[in-house]
Amino acid sequence: MQRNSLLFLLSGLFLVVLAGAIIFFLIPKLREQGTFSPVGIEGFNLPADTVQARVLEIVDEGIITLGDHTQEYQVMRVELLEGDHAGETLIVDYGQYQIRPEGLVINPGEHILVTVGQRPDGEVTAYFTDFVRTRPILLLLGTFIFFSILVSGWKGVRSLIGMFFSLSVIIGYIIPQILQGQDPILVSITGAFVLLAVTLYLVSGWTLKTHSAVLGMLLALLITGFLANYFINLTRLTGFGSEESLFLIQMTDVQINLRGLVLGSMIIGALGVLDDLVTTQASAIFELHDADRRQDLTTLYQRGMRIGKDHVAATINILVLAYAGAAMPLLLLFTLSGQQYGYLVNLEFVTEEIVRTLVGSLGLILAVPITTGLASIIALNQNNLGSIRRFLGPANQGEGGHTH
Repeated sequence: MQRNSLLFLLSGLFLVVLAGAIIFFLIPKLREQGTFSPVGIEGFNLPADTVQARVLEIVDEGIITLGDHTQEYQVMRVELLEGDHAGETLIVDYGQYQIRPEGLVINPGEHILVTVGQRPDGEVTAYFTDFVRTRPILLLLGTFIFFSILVSGWKGVRSLIGMFFSLSVIIGYIIPQILQGQDPILVSITGAFVLLAVTLYLVSGWTLKTHSAVLGMLLALLITGFLANYFINLTRLTGFGSEESLFLIQMTDVQINLRGLVLGSMIIGALGVLDDLVTTQASAIFELHDADRRQDLTTLYQRGMRIGKDHVAATINILVLAYAGAAMPLLLLFTLSGQQYGYLVNLEFVTEEIVRTLVGSLGLILAVPITTGLASIIALNQNNLGSIRRFLGPANQGEGGHTH
Protein backbone atom coordinates (compact mmCIF):
# COMPACT_ATOMS: atom_id res chain seq x y z
CA MET A 1 0.00 0.00 0.00
CA GLN A 2 2.86 2.36 0.91
CA ARG A 3 4.61 1.50 -2.34
CA ASN A 4 1.46 2.28 -4.36
CA SER A 5 1.08 5.63 -2.59
CA LEU A 6 4.69 6.49 -3.40
CA LEU A 7 4.17 5.54 -7.04
CA PHE A 8 1.02 7.67 -7.20
CA LEU A 9 2.93 10.63 -5.74
CA LEU A 10 5.81 10.19 -8.19
CA SER A 11 3.36 9.89 -11.08
CA GLY A 12 1.63 13.09 -10.04
CA LEU A 13 4.94 14.95 -9.82
CA PHE A 14 5.92 13.60 -13.24
CA LEU A 15 2.66 14.84 -14.75
CA VAL A 16 3.08 18.30 -13.20
CA VAL A 17 6.59 18.52 -14.66
CA LEU A 18 5.29 17.32 -18.02
CA ALA A 19 2.54 19.95 -17.99
CA GLY A 20 5.06 22.63 -17.11
CA ALA A 21 7.31 21.49 -19.98
CA ILE A 22 4.43 21.83 -22.42
CA ILE A 23 3.53 25.30 -21.15
CA PHE A 24 7.03 26.71 -20.83
CA PHE A 25 9.01 24.82 -23.49
CA LEU A 26 6.88 23.63 -26.39
CA ILE A 27 4.89 26.84 -26.85
CA PRO A 28 7.96 29.15 -26.80
CA LYS A 29 9.75 26.72 -29.12
CA LEU A 30 6.83 26.98 -31.54
CA ARG A 31 7.20 30.76 -31.56
CA GLU A 32 10.91 30.41 -32.36
CA GLN A 33 10.29 28.50 -35.60
CA GLY A 34 10.19 31.68 -37.64
CA THR A 35 6.57 31.56 -38.71
CA PHE A 36 5.42 34.45 -36.51
CA SER A 37 6.16 38.10 -37.06
CA PRO A 38 5.84 40.47 -34.08
CA VAL A 39 3.05 42.67 -35.39
CA GLY A 40 1.70 43.31 -31.89
CA ILE A 41 -2.02 42.95 -32.57
CA GLU A 42 -3.71 44.06 -29.38
CA GLY A 43 -5.70 41.31 -27.67
CA PHE A 44 -4.19 38.55 -29.82
CA ASN A 45 -0.43 38.82 -29.68
CA LEU A 46 1.36 40.69 -26.92
CA PRO A 47 3.60 43.53 -28.13
CA ALA A 48 7.30 42.80 -28.00
CA ASP A 49 7.79 45.25 -25.11
CA THR A 50 5.23 43.66 -22.78
CA VAL A 51 6.98 42.36 -19.66
CA GLN A 52 6.22 41.12 -16.17
CA ALA A 53 6.35 43.56 -13.26
CA ARG A 54 5.92 43.26 -9.49
CA VAL A 55 3.69 45.73 -7.66
CA LEU A 56 5.71 47.42 -4.90
CA GLU A 57 3.08 49.74 -3.46
CA ILE A 58 -0.24 51.47 -4.16
CA VAL A 59 0.51 55.21 -4.26
CA ASP A 60 -3.02 56.43 -4.97
CA GLU A 61 -6.56 55.06 -5.31
CA GLY A 62 -10.04 56.49 -5.50
CA ILE A 63 -13.14 56.94 -7.65
CA ILE A 64 -13.16 58.33 -11.19
CA THR A 65 -15.88 58.94 -13.79
CA LEU A 66 -15.19 58.00 -17.41
CA GLY A 67 -18.09 59.20 -19.54
CA ASP A 68 -21.20 57.80 -17.87
CA HIS A 69 -19.26 55.10 -16.01
CA THR A 70 -18.02 55.52 -12.44
CA GLN A 71 -15.34 53.15 -11.19
CA GLU A 72 -12.43 52.72 -8.84
CA TYR A 73 -8.87 53.42 -9.97
CA GLN A 74 -5.42 52.61 -8.63
CA VAL A 75 -1.99 54.12 -9.23
CA MET A 76 0.89 51.83 -8.30
CA ARG A 77 4.65 51.73 -8.24
CA VAL A 78 6.01 48.62 -9.99
CA GLU A 79 9.39 47.03 -10.54
CA LEU A 80 10.07 45.70 -14.03
CA LEU A 81 11.24 42.08 -13.92
CA GLU A 82 12.11 41.53 -17.60
CA GLY A 83 13.34 43.30 -20.69
CA ASP A 84 15.86 46.04 -21.28
CA HIS A 85 14.61 48.04 -18.30
CA ALA A 86 14.57 45.17 -15.77
CA GLY A 87 15.06 46.43 -12.22
CA GLU A 88 13.68 49.91 -12.90
CA THR A 89 10.65 51.21 -10.99
CA LEU A 90 7.82 53.01 -12.78
CA ILE A 91 4.37 54.41 -12.01
CA VAL A 92 1.45 52.53 -13.61
CA ASP A 93 -2.26 53.36 -13.42
CA TYR A 94 -5.15 50.91 -13.48
CA GLY A 95 -8.56 52.39 -14.21
CA GLN A 96 -7.82 56.08 -14.79
CA TYR A 97 -8.04 55.92 -18.57
CA GLN A 98 -9.68 52.55 -19.33
CA ILE A 99 -12.80 50.73 -18.15
CA ARG A 100 -11.91 48.13 -15.54
CA PRO A 101 -14.09 45.31 -14.13
CA GLU A 102 -15.53 45.63 -10.67
CA GLY A 103 -14.01 43.71 -7.79
CA LEU A 104 -10.55 43.13 -9.30
CA VAL A 105 -8.23 45.04 -6.98
CA ILE A 106 -4.44 44.90 -7.37
CA ASN A 107 -2.45 44.36 -4.16
CA PRO A 108 1.24 44.93 -3.38
CA GLY A 109 3.35 41.88 -4.23
CA GLU A 110 1.24 40.81 -7.20
CA HIS A 111 2.74 40.24 -10.62
CA ILE A 112 1.16 41.98 -13.60
CA LEU A 113 1.91 42.48 -17.29
CA VAL A 114 2.84 45.99 -18.37
CA THR A 115 3.73 47.40 -21.76
CA VAL A 116 6.83 49.58 -21.64
CA GLY A 117 7.40 52.51 -24.01
CA GLN A 118 9.79 55.40 -24.38
CA ARG A 119 8.79 58.98 -25.16
CA PRO A 120 10.73 61.17 -27.62
CA ASP A 121 12.39 62.92 -24.67
CA GLY A 122 13.74 59.57 -23.45
CA GLU A 123 11.36 59.10 -20.49
CA VAL A 124 10.37 55.44 -19.94
CA THR A 125 6.64 54.89 -19.33
CA ALA A 126 4.48 51.83 -18.75
CA TYR A 127 0.78 51.02 -18.76
CA PHE A 128 -1.20 48.10 -17.36
CA THR A 129 -1.82 45.30 -19.89
CA ASP A 130 -3.10 42.26 -17.99
CA PHE A 131 -2.70 40.03 -14.94
CA VAL A 132 -0.09 37.27 -14.70
CA ARG A 133 -2.13 34.08 -14.34
CA THR A 134 0.55 31.37 -14.56
CA ARG A 135 0.56 30.40 -10.88
CA PRO A 136 -3.23 30.07 -10.50
CA ILE A 137 -3.37 28.01 -13.70
CA LEU A 138 -0.65 25.66 -12.42
CA LEU A 139 -2.46 25.41 -9.07
CA LEU A 140 -5.68 24.45 -10.87
CA LEU A 141 -3.77 21.98 -13.03
CA GLY A 142 -2.16 20.41 -9.97
CA THR A 143 -5.57 20.10 -8.28
CA PHE A 144 -6.99 18.49 -11.40
CA ILE A 145 -4.11 15.99 -11.55
CA PHE A 146 -4.43 15.15 -7.84
CA PHE A 147 -8.14 14.35 -7.95
CA SER A 148 -7.82 12.49 -11.26
CA ILE A 149 -5.27 10.15 -9.69
CA LEU A 150 -7.13 9.94 -6.38
CA VAL A 151 -10.42 8.88 -8.00
CA SER A 152 -9.22 6.87 -11.01
CA GLY A 153 -5.95 5.37 -9.75
CA TRP A 154 -3.55 4.12 -12.40
CA LYS A 155 -6.14 4.54 -15.12
CA GLY A 156 -6.27 8.21 -14.14
CA VAL A 157 -2.48 8.41 -14.42
CA ARG A 158 -2.61 6.86 -17.90
CA SER A 159 -5.42 9.16 -18.99
CA LEU A 160 -3.48 12.23 -17.83
CA ILE A 161 -0.38 11.09 -19.71
CA GLY A 162 -2.63 10.60 -22.73
CA MET A 163 -4.02 14.12 -22.31
CA PHE A 164 -0.55 15.65 -22.23
CA PHE A 165 0.45 13.54 -25.22
CA SER A 166 -2.56 14.91 -27.12
CA LEU A 167 -1.54 18.48 -26.28
CA SER A 168 2.00 17.69 -27.40
CA VAL A 169 0.78 16.37 -30.75
CA ILE A 170 -1.39 19.45 -31.32
CA ILE A 171 1.30 21.94 -30.23
CA GLY A 172 4.34 20.07 -31.52
CA TYR A 173 3.00 18.58 -34.77
CA ILE A 174 -0.36 19.84 -36.01
CA ILE A 175 0.19 23.57 -35.48
CA PRO A 176 3.79 23.71 -36.81
CA GLN A 177 2.86 21.65 -39.88
CA ILE A 178 -0.04 23.98 -40.72
CA LEU A 179 2.14 27.04 -40.16
CA GLN A 180 4.70 25.58 -42.56
CA GLY A 181 2.09 25.48 -45.31
CA GLN A 182 1.06 21.81 -45.16
CA ASP A 183 -2.53 20.81 -45.98
CA PRO A 184 -4.54 21.43 -42.76
CA ILE A 185 -6.99 18.63 -43.65
CA LEU A 186 -4.34 15.92 -43.98
CA VAL A 187 -2.37 17.20 -41.00
CA SER A 188 -5.46 17.35 -38.76
CA ILE A 189 -6.73 13.88 -39.70
CA THR A 190 -3.35 12.15 -39.32
CA GLY A 191 -2.52 14.00 -36.12
CA ALA A 192 -5.98 13.34 -34.68
CA PHE A 193 -5.82 9.64 -35.43
CA VAL A 194 -2.33 9.27 -33.96
CA LEU A 195 -3.15 11.09 -30.75
CA LEU A 196 -6.46 9.29 -30.22
CA ALA A 197 -5.07 5.86 -31.06
CA VAL A 198 -2.17 6.31 -28.65
CA THR A 199 -4.34 7.68 -25.85
CA LEU A 200 -6.92 4.91 -26.28
CA TYR A 201 -4.27 2.19 -26.01
CA LEU A 202 -2.59 4.03 -23.15
CA VAL A 203 -5.79 4.23 -21.11
CA SER A 204 -7.53 0.97 -22.10
CA GLY A 205 -4.55 -1.25 -22.87
CA TRP A 206 -3.71 -3.53 -25.79
CA THR A 207 -7.02 -5.39 -25.95
CA LEU A 208 -9.61 -6.48 -28.49
CA LYS A 209 -11.97 -3.90 -27.03
CA THR A 210 -9.46 -1.13 -27.71
CA HIS A 211 -8.82 -2.41 -31.25
CA SER A 212 -12.57 -2.21 -31.88
CA ALA A 213 -12.72 1.35 -30.53
CA VAL A 214 -9.72 2.48 -32.62
CA LEU A 215 -11.18 1.01 -35.83
CA GLY A 216 -14.55 2.61 -35.12
CA MET A 217 -12.88 5.91 -34.34
CA LEU A 218 -10.86 5.85 -37.59
CA LEU A 219 -13.94 5.21 -39.74
CA ALA A 220 -15.99 7.84 -37.88
CA LEU A 221 -13.12 10.32 -38.21
CA LEU A 222 -12.89 9.80 -41.98
CA ILE A 223 -16.66 10.15 -42.40
CA THR A 224 -16.65 13.32 -40.28
CA GLY A 225 -13.89 14.72 -42.50
CA PHE A 226 -15.85 13.99 -45.69
CA LEU A 227 -19.03 15.50 -44.22
CA ALA A 228 -17.17 18.61 -43.07
CA ASN A 229 -15.57 19.04 -46.50
CA TYR A 230 -18.92 18.62 -48.26
CA PHE A 231 -20.82 21.11 -46.11
CA ILE A 232 -17.98 23.64 -46.08
CA ASN A 233 -18.21 23.67 -49.88
CA LEU A 234 -22.01 23.60 -49.86
CA THR A 235 -22.29 26.58 -47.49
CA ARG A 236 -19.44 28.40 -49.29
CA LEU A 237 -17.37 29.00 -46.18
CA THR A 238 -14.19 30.90 -46.98
CA GLY A 239 -12.34 30.67 -43.66
CA PHE A 240 -12.32 34.46 -43.27
CA GLY A 241 -15.33 34.52 -40.95
CA SER A 242 -13.41 35.29 -37.75
CA GLU A 243 -10.98 37.98 -36.64
CA GLU A 244 -8.51 35.27 -35.66
CA SER A 245 -8.24 34.17 -39.29
CA LEU A 246 -7.45 37.73 -40.39
CA PHE A 247 -4.85 38.03 -37.61
CA LEU A 248 -3.33 34.73 -38.72
CA ILE A 249 -2.91 35.95 -42.29
CA GLN A 250 -1.15 39.09 -41.02
CA MET A 251 1.09 37.25 -38.56
CA THR A 252 2.67 34.68 -40.86
CA ASP A 253 4.44 34.74 -44.19
CA VAL A 254 3.21 31.23 -45.01
CA GLN A 255 0.19 30.81 -47.28
CA ILE A 256 -2.36 28.96 -45.13
CA ASN A 257 -5.42 27.22 -46.57
CA LEU A 258 -8.05 28.81 -44.33
CA ARG A 259 -10.89 26.63 -45.66
CA GLY A 260 -8.81 23.58 -44.83
CA LEU A 261 -8.07 25.07 -41.43
CA VAL A 262 -11.81 25.33 -40.73
CA LEU A 263 -12.24 21.68 -41.67
CA GLY A 264 -9.30 20.61 -39.50
CA SER A 265 -10.66 22.53 -36.53
CA MET A 266 -14.02 20.77 -36.93
CA ILE A 267 -12.33 17.37 -36.84
CA ILE A 268 -10.21 18.19 -33.78
CA GLY A 269 -13.22 19.78 -32.06
CA ALA A 270 -15.15 16.49 -32.27
CA LEU A 271 -12.26 14.34 -31.06
CA GLY A 272 -12.77 14.49 -27.31
CA VAL A 273 -16.40 13.41 -27.44
CA LEU A 274 -15.64 10.84 -30.14
CA ASP A 275 -13.00 9.28 -27.90
CA ASP A 276 -15.53 8.85 -25.09
CA LEU A 277 -18.24 7.55 -27.41
CA VAL A 278 -16.30 4.81 -29.20
CA THR A 279 -14.64 3.62 -25.97
CA THR A 280 -17.96 3.38 -24.15
CA GLN A 281 -19.66 1.53 -27.01
CA ALA A 282 -16.84 -0.99 -27.44
CA SER A 283 -16.73 -1.55 -23.68
CA ALA A 284 -20.52 -2.05 -23.53
CA ILE A 285 -20.44 -4.64 -26.32
CA PHE A 286 -17.69 -6.71 -24.71
CA GLU A 287 -19.43 -6.57 -21.32
CA LEU A 288 -22.72 -7.68 -22.88
CA HIS A 289 -20.96 -10.51 -24.69
CA ASP A 290 -19.17 -11.59 -21.52
CA ALA A 291 -22.47 -11.59 -19.60
CA ASP A 292 -24.19 -13.88 -22.13
CA ARG A 293 -22.04 -15.70 -24.67
CA ARG A 294 -25.06 -17.34 -26.31
CA GLN A 295 -26.08 -14.13 -28.06
CA ASP A 296 -25.86 -14.00 -31.84
CA LEU A 297 -24.67 -10.99 -33.84
CA THR A 298 -28.12 -9.46 -34.30
CA THR A 299 -29.04 -9.70 -30.61
CA LEU A 300 -25.69 -8.36 -29.41
CA TYR A 301 -25.81 -5.48 -31.90
CA GLN A 302 -29.38 -4.51 -30.97
CA ARG A 303 -28.61 -4.50 -27.25
CA GLY A 304 -25.50 -2.44 -27.84
CA MET A 305 -27.44 0.04 -29.95
CA ARG A 306 -29.98 0.54 -27.18
CA ILE A 307 -27.12 1.70 -24.97
CA GLY A 308 -25.65 3.74 -27.80
CA LYS A 309 -28.88 5.60 -28.53
CA ASP A 310 -29.08 6.89 -24.98
CA HIS A 311 -25.43 7.79 -24.98
CA VAL A 312 -25.46 9.65 -28.29
CA ALA A 313 -28.61 11.58 -27.37
CA ALA A 314 -26.96 12.88 -24.20
CA THR A 315 -23.65 13.51 -25.99
CA ILE A 316 -25.21 15.62 -28.74
CA ASN A 317 -26.97 17.73 -26.13
CA ILE A 318 -23.66 18.21 -24.31
CA LEU A 319 -21.95 19.21 -27.56
CA VAL A 320 -24.63 21.77 -28.45
CA LEU A 321 -24.63 23.22 -24.93
CA ALA A 322 -20.81 23.46 -24.98
CA TYR A 323 -20.85 25.45 -28.23
CA ALA A 324 -23.77 27.60 -27.02
CA GLY A 325 -21.97 28.33 -23.76
CA ALA A 326 -18.81 29.39 -25.60
CA ALA A 327 -20.90 31.61 -27.90
CA MET A 328 -22.97 33.21 -25.12
CA PRO A 329 -21.62 36.77 -25.71
CA LEU A 330 -22.38 36.36 -29.41
CA LEU A 331 -25.94 35.23 -28.65
CA LEU A 332 -26.41 38.29 -26.43
CA LEU A 333 -25.21 40.54 -29.25
CA PHE A 334 -27.70 38.89 -31.61
CA THR A 335 -30.53 39.61 -29.19
CA LEU A 336 -29.48 43.23 -28.69
CA SER A 337 -29.05 43.84 -32.42
CA GLY A 338 -32.74 43.19 -33.12
CA GLN A 339 -31.80 41.55 -36.43
CA GLN A 340 -33.82 38.69 -37.90
CA TYR A 341 -32.24 35.33 -37.09
CA GLY A 342 -32.78 34.33 -40.72
CA TYR A 343 -30.33 37.08 -41.68
CA LEU A 344 -27.84 36.39 -38.91
CA VAL A 345 -27.41 32.70 -39.74
CA ASN A 346 -26.13 33.71 -43.18
CA LEU A 347 -23.16 35.58 -41.71
CA GLU A 348 -20.08 33.41 -42.16
CA PHE A 349 -18.88 33.39 -38.56
CA VAL A 350 -22.37 32.22 -37.50
CA THR A 351 -22.69 29.68 -40.30
CA GLU A 352 -19.27 28.28 -39.42
CA GLU A 353 -20.33 27.53 -35.84
CA ILE A 354 -23.59 25.94 -37.00
CA VAL A 355 -21.76 23.71 -39.48
CA ARG A 356 -19.16 22.86 -36.84
CA THR A 357 -21.82 21.79 -34.34
CA LEU A 358 -23.98 19.80 -36.75
CA VAL A 359 -21.11 18.08 -38.57
CA GLY A 360 -19.53 17.10 -35.27
CA SER A 361 -22.87 15.73 -34.08
CA LEU A 362 -23.31 13.77 -37.31
CA GLY A 363 -19.89 12.20 -36.84
CA LEU A 364 -20.83 11.17 -33.31
CA ILE A 365 -24.16 9.72 -34.41
CA LEU A 366 -22.51 7.61 -37.11
CA ALA A 367 -19.74 6.49 -34.74
CA VAL A 368 -22.28 4.58 -32.62
CA PRO A 369 -23.54 2.02 -35.21
CA ILE A 370 -20.05 1.72 -36.74
CA THR A 371 -18.29 0.97 -33.44
CA THR A 372 -21.15 -1.19 -32.19
CA GLY A 373 -21.06 -3.32 -35.35
CA LEU A 374 -17.26 -3.68 -35.36
CA ALA A 375 -17.10 -4.51 -31.66
CA SER A 376 -19.92 -7.06 -31.99
CA ILE A 377 -18.18 -8.85 -34.88
CA ILE A 378 -14.82 -8.89 -33.09
CA ALA A 379 -16.30 -10.02 -29.75
CA LEU A 380 -18.18 -12.92 -31.34
CA ASN A 381 -15.24 -14.01 -33.51
CA GLN A 382 -12.36 -13.50 -31.10
CA ASN A 383 -11.63 -17.24 -31.03
CA ASN A 384 -11.66 -17.55 -34.83
CA LEU A 385 -8.73 -15.24 -35.54
CA GLY A 386 -6.20 -18.04 -35.99
CA SER A 387 -2.52 -17.52 -35.28
CA ILE A 388 -2.78 -13.72 -34.94
CA ARG A 389 -5.09 -14.01 -31.93
CA ARG A 390 -2.22 -14.22 -29.43
CA PHE A 391 -0.77 -10.92 -30.71
CA LEU A 392 -4.02 -8.98 -30.16
CA GLY A 393 -4.11 -9.16 -26.38
CA PRO A 394 -7.01 -10.17 -24.11
CA ALA A 395 -10.61 -9.35 -24.91
CA ASN A 396 -10.74 -6.74 -22.14
CA GLN A 397 -8.32 -5.12 -19.73
CA GLY A 398 -7.72 -7.14 -16.60
CA GLU A 399 -8.26 -10.56 -18.21
CA GLY A 400 -4.58 -11.25 -18.69
CA GLY A 401 -3.99 -13.74 -21.45
CA HIS A 402 -7.12 -15.78 -20.81
CA THR A 403 -9.62 -16.19 -23.64
CA HIS A 404 -12.75 -18.23 -23.97
